[in-house]
Amino acid sequence: MENLCREVLQKTGTAIVIATVETIGDSDYETYANELYADWGIGKKGEDKGVLIFLTKKERKIRIETGYGVEGILPDGLVGQILDDQVVPFLKREEYGKGILNGTFAIAQIIAQDAGVKLTGETSSYMPRPVTRKVGVGSQIFSLLFFIILFLILIRNPLLLPFLLLGSSGRGGSGRGSFGGFGGGFGGFGGGLSGGGGAGRGF
Repeated sequence: MENLCREVLQKTGTAIVIATVETIGDSDYETYANELYADWGIGKKGEDKGVLIFLTKKERKIRIETGYGVEGILPDGLVGQILDDQVVPFLKREEYGKGILNGTFAIAQIIAQDAGVKLTGETSSYMPRPVTRKVGVGSQIFSLLFFIILFLILIRNPLLLPFLLLGSSGRGGSGRGSFGGFGGGFGGFGGGLSGGGGAGRGF
């Protein structure tokens, strides 16, 4: 999906961003997605050519939010059809990766066709692959030293603990959930104007 989003941005100037959260609490998922789109400034400034694919796992909701610059080629009805036909059936079976990939690819094809460009590679080349990250000895030593230094600082200055905890909690007070995944975009930020276009579904 990252390769696909990067290619779409490079060839069309349109940013596709995928975000997943575990929960949004009592927030309305459509309002949440709209505000997130604006907060992240998706799409180039002055063009607002961007798409946010947003999924909240606990509430079992997904929304595709579209910026002003793509509402003409991605009207609400078409976005809803993509969700109904190519995304939601897989989400119901908890095949989240496949469902989101299908939606991303369908949107990418429409954007590319409108821009008169061809996306290289086949659909299969964008299928998610497991990534194995090897942690070297150097990284382990660095982490150990970091925690030792942090421990020594806290012993001498215990009053710093509340500030460290606050810093690790993310955007405290904003009502945002904890993000489980984020991808796409790749420098296409600076815009962020969306009139609430797009569509959402439960699964």
